[in-house]
Amino acid sequence: MKPIVPSRSSGSKTFIRQRCEVFRQGNEIRVAGRLIEGDFKKVLAACHQAIANAGYDDLVLDFSDCEAASPGCMLPICATSSVLRANHHHVALRMPRADRLRRLFVNTNWAHLVDPRGFDPATRVISGQVPATRFGTASEQQVTVDRLIEALLSNVSGLTRKEFQAIEWALNEISDNVLNHSQAATGGFVQLSVLERSQRLVELVVADAGIGIPSSLRTTRPSLSDIDALDQAIREGVTRDTDVGQGNGLFGTFQICNKSKGRLRIDSGRGTLSYDFRTGVHIRSEPVPFDGTVVDAQVGLGVESVLSLALVFGGKEHTPVDLIENRYETDQLTHIDFVLSEETSSFGSRIAARPVRTRLRNLLDMCPGQRIRVNFGGLRIISSSFADEVFGRLFVELGPVTFMGRFDFVSMDPTVRMLVDRAISQRAVTDLGPKVDDEAEGDDPIT
Repeated sequence: MKPIVPSRSSGSKTFIRQRCEVFRQGNEIRVAGRLIEGDFKKVLAACHQAIANAGYDDLVLDFSDCEAASPGCMLPICATSSVLRANHHHVALRMPRADRLRRLFVNTNWAHLVDPRGFDPATRVISGQVPATRFGTASEQQVTVDRLIEALLSNVSGLTRKEFQAIEWALNEISDNVLNHSQAATGGFVQLSVLERSQRLVELVVADAGIGIPSSLRTTRPSLSDIDALDQAIREGVTRDTDVGQGNGLFGTFQICNKSKGRLRIDSGRGTLSYDFRTGVHIRSEPVPFDGTVVDAQVGLGVESVLSLALVFGGKEHTPVDLIENRYETDQLTHIDFVLSEETSSFGSRIAARPVRTRLRNLLDMCPGQRIRVNFGGLRIISSSFADEVFGRLFVELGPVTFMGRFDFVSMDPTVRMLVDRAISQRAVTDLGPKVDDEAEGDDPIT
């Protein structure tokens, strides 16, 4: 077997081993090395060769020797697999041998989306990875975006309201483009990840196997090259049809990545646009085309007022409505309504409690001046560990004065109240109680 696209040679065995190589033998396509950036095109080229040129009906995607994979590569593979299934081709998946990568394929839902016969769907958020999801209608898109944003609110601490609004806006816009412009028969695929690198980043990846940005824009600008189309796509007000959009989705997303010191990559047609805040924008032509579109946006966290710097259209700052305003805030902006029974389906463990605590803490920080009204209606019992993880830890983190000044508990069953009170009391004694001075007690200090 020979690789579909040869690796670069540098004389370094480590470098060569880590480069992505794709081999085809019959209907089996083997991926070796690190599948990152635009390497998915090698896989899709091999799929096309096996089906269109060699005439195979079914494919086997073998990731046994794969060492790493990114959402920006896996989602277009998931999208293409869905198109192949719609055209009556079966795609089977062989999982990576590396334990960590094999778990990642399951937890991100890549395994199920590539081979739904062989793998069950993922449902849990693990290690900052929200499972990838397919959407095909406007209602599915809204449900998917809400679920991803809820996961962000529940699993990423320290978010500002502006960062939260910027991420939700970008996710809505680039996923909406799939429905309005891509003509993708099997819809779009979206994934959210939290990256802990030299800076904290939230990565949003949206992919489809539709007609691509160049073909879409050429319906009204027939002379555009693929490279020019991607250049135009991130400019303000550029759209295929102003009746279905204002053309600010990719422009605003680019601005968010730019102002937050993040990154952006768009693959579509024969063009690739990449942006890094250190090196700027680069657009190049690719030898292997991708008819669909992949938008991989990495938004940096911790940059002051990223939204007000980024979402400026026609010279005016745009402040979008967000999930917090729609779901939690009252019209008077006096308090947050937090109905506990709607926030989790389990009240029996610390694992179930942690996302609730993170969500409450984020709401406290994002909505200063508003009290949090925690409604316990319908709950007859919660575990001591759940009560401690949410309310005991928040009491210690915030301190007694701030905790009592920001929280109201309503509709509490007497048993639940007793469990919460006891959890707070025990946590306060453990973490806020007087410390014993070892030397005053006559013990030798530990050195």
